[in-house]
Formats: sequence, structure tokens, C-alpha cells
Amino acid sequence: MNKRRVVITGLGIVAPNGTNISVFEKNIINGMSGIQYLKELGSLKFSCQIAGIPIYEKDYLNNYFNTVQLKGLNASGMEYGVIAGIDAWKDAGLSINTSDTPQWDAGVIFGTGILGVDKFREAIYKVDAGQVRRLGSTSVIQTMASGISAFLGGKLGCGNIVTTNSSACSTGTEAILMAYDRIANNNAEIILAGSTSDSGPYIWGGFDAMRILPYKYNDNPTEASRPMSATASGFVPGSGAGALVVESLENAKKRGATIYAEIMGGHVNSGGQRKGGSMTAPNSEAVQHCIRKALINAEINPQEIDAINGHLTATTMDSTEIYNWSKALGLKGKDFPYINSLKSLVGHCLAASGSIESVATILQLKEKFIFGNNNCEDLHPEIASLIDRDKIPTKTLDFAPSVIAKASFGFGDVNACIIFKKYTNDNI
Repeated sequence: MNKRRVVITGLGIVAPNGTNISVFEKNIINGMSGIQYLKELGSLKFSCQIAGIPIYEKDYLNNYFNTVQLKGLNASGMEYGVIAGIDAWKDAGLSINTSDTPQWDAGVIFGTGILGVDKFREAIYKVDAGQVRRLGSTSVIQTMASGISAFLGGKLGCGNIVTTNSSACSTGTEAILMAYDRIANNNAEIILAGSTSDSGPYIWGGFDAMRILPYKYNDNPTEASRPMSATASGFVPGSGAGALVVESLENAKKRGATIYAEIMGGHVNSGGQRKGGSMTAPNSEAVQHCIRKALINAEINPQEIDAINGHLTATTMDSTEIYNWSKALGLKGKDFPYINSLKSLVGHCLAASGSIESVATILQLKEKFIFGNNNCEDLHPEIASLIDRDKIPTKTLDFAPSVIAKASFGFGDVNACIIFKKYTNDNI
């Protein structure tokens, strides 16, 4: 059966360096970092006292939640996801359904790693103090993983699939591919896809304890996230949400929607924690297999890829990732595509990383640029031996990519790769 063509018609973002698309785009073009020192982490004696967190005034939430919903709201991931999701929906030119009948062809697939950690903490203290009746009526919604998709589904009146996926750092990219598959196979017309991640010490503490966060840059936060650098010393924790309206081409054309890009295909797999793969490290064979299968599914040749938005976390695995891309594509040196990592600007936003980075990827296609990699002047020698220095820009390039590959690799040895293409009417 021939699959239907699937496009992106709306974008929403809540990132450390921008909480709307226009600001976010401007800041990634200009290399503006959203990583900052957090006094709270210092007082809690974290080794790494910096992070990327979205900044907005609390009254901004009045645009997305009513008075009842705001009462007792204490879940940053819920806030980020709702803002990004509703913004994407409106950006797509879609109205919020106010009728009694659900939109049977519209759904939500919105992932998260964990939701409402601060609300959990609040609940534990109140329950232990015998104050269970003071938890409030929204505690369950704020702390169940599917609370974010359920909230958005109800807000928008969606009657198709409404669910939450969770695959560590692959979550956001996987959610987009799940939406793509459902629409391509004629099971929906519109899916709001994305992911969100809570912020704060209770999310980041475990990583600090693992000693995989940088601790030498507390006085120079914007220099800390160094993907592909010889002096990279760990990932900077981040948070936020990204959202994309994924839609069948037929439906988008029918309603005259703006089309940002086309999804050509992709692949999701696992390395089974074999051949070097583990809970925290990828099986390189599986990564290469995922990339190759994504290209096959998308009917794209390696030589057609103009750029890669990598996972590239600023850890010792960056060199391995570049090696895996080179092996999977069969390209190296000057033939390798441009490659960048948004994490140099926002840190590693965990479950939200794939969706936030996909928004950045699509903006590059639509607006004709390749954003630069901050803090990568001292390229890692192993990477330099594989690909040309010019393929890893440190400043934004005026370049019009046609095809960009986006991949995410998560804890548990799980992988997701998606192929985005600039939309033209004659795309096959």
C-alpha cells in the first residue's frame, strides 16, 4: 500500500533560549545560549550548578490555563508542553474545538520522561503530614505521565489517538515518527506531536551524581556545553518542550495551510543492550542500522542529505556518534554533510530534546540556514580525522538545505532517526 505524504504545518517551542518561534529562531541563528547559573543548584551543593531552563513570567500562563487549572499547578513539564502544544496548534491555523463532538481525525502524541516531580514532592510531604485532603484535585493529572497528552487532547477536543510515549532522550523524535506512521497509514489527518521535560534539581540530581555533567564552568555557563569539542566534559542539563503539527498533505492543502517541511520517513530501533550497548551507552551497530533503515524508509540516498542535526551531547560518545553516521552513510571527509548540535545553545533537554531539536531542524529547512556549533573551535581530533572541519560550522551559514536527518539516541540503548525534506509540490 502506498503511504500518504505527511507534512509539518505548525511549530511551538519552549526552550531555554526562546519561548516562541520567532525568538528561538533569532537566537539559534545568532548563537545565543540559554544556559545560565542557577543559585538553587549551588545551595544544594551540585557539582554542576548551571542548566538551561525556559524563562517566562508566571502570568504568561494565563494565556494557556484557566483559573481552576492554575490553582495548585506545580509541574514545569506540564506548563512547557501545554504552551508549546497550543502555540503549534494555533501556528498551524487550527482552531480550538469548542463543539460537543471530538475531532475524530485529530490526535495528540506527546511524550515525556517523567512529569510533575515537584508535584510528587509536594504530595509526599502532605501525605506524610496527614494532609492528604490538601493535595488538590489536579495532583493526579499533573503527575501521571499521560497528563500532558490528556490535557492537550481535552483542550483541543481531539478524538483520535491521545497518548504519551517515553523513550528517554529519543522520546521527542519517536513521537514525531509515531504521528507520521499513523497519518501515512490513513489512521488520522492531524496529530499534535512533541515532548516535554520537567526542570529542576530532582530531575538533574541523578545525572550530577553520575558525574556526567560539567563542573568547571559554573562561572562561565555559556561555555559549558561543548558538543564535538576536544574539551567537552559532559552534558549541561536542560528542559523545555517542542511541538509540531503533523498532517496529511491532502488535508493541509485542502485548508490552505502553511507547510514548513515534509517528513519523508524514519526508523526507530533498539540495540538490545548487546555489543557494547547498555542502559547508558548505544550499540553502534544498532545506531548505524537505524540510520540506514530511516534512509530506506524515506527513499533518500545518503548523498542527498545536506545536513545532520545530531544527538551529540558533549560527552565521550560524540566521536562514536560521528563514526556511526560516517559508517551508516558511507560518507567521510569533504563528502560528509554539515552537522550541528542544538545542545551547544540549550543543553540536553532530555525527553524534550528530540522535539525541540526537530523544531530547530525544520526552521533551517524553511528559512534556509545552518546554525553554528558554539564552543567547538577545538574540534575533537577523532572527529577531525573522520570529517572535514568545514562541515562543522561554528557560525550560522547562509545555506539552503533540501534534506536534513535528525536523530536521537537514548538511555536504554534506544534510537530514532527521521528524515525531513524541504516541501515542494513535486516531492515524490
